[in-house]
Amino acid sequence: MSILEVVAGALLLLVALRQWRGRPRDESEPELPKWMEAIDAFRAPKAAGAGVLLSAVNPKNLLLTVSAAAAIAQTGIGAGEQAIALAVFVLVGTLGPAVPVAIYFGMGRRAVHVLDELKTWMERHNAAIMAVLCLLIGAKLIGDGISGL
Repeated sequence: MSILEVVAGALLLLVALRQWRGRPRDESEPELPKWMEAIDAFRAPKAAGAGVLLSAVNPKNLLLTVSAAAAIAQTGIGAGEQAIALAVFVLVGTLGPAVPVAIYFGMGRRAVHVLDELKTWMERHNAAIMAVLCLLIGAKLIGDGISGL
């Protein structure tokens, strides 16, 4: 498991470096891929399907999930406790998409302005956000893997 953590951590560091180098360097609007622009027009069923597809197929998500599973398995706790730890991981991982949904339903019409500003900010800073997340998680995985060797 320690070797898997070091490898997963190293891959995340490479992803972080790639994201950081690919980030926009000026204040211009980053050009979004066509599929991301099309998402704004999706209705609920198509949006739900796209969400499942993007979360299940995304290599970054897959790498993070495998890393979390390895970390949980390495603790030596029982199967029931591992299931609880995995459920907590899934719950925390779900907060990202759940917060905008809660804002939408909780704020009603006022949510449009808030969510539009949030979307604009995240589009502009997406590469930097992903780089920092991958860097932090990758460094932790490498540290855990090295300490386990």
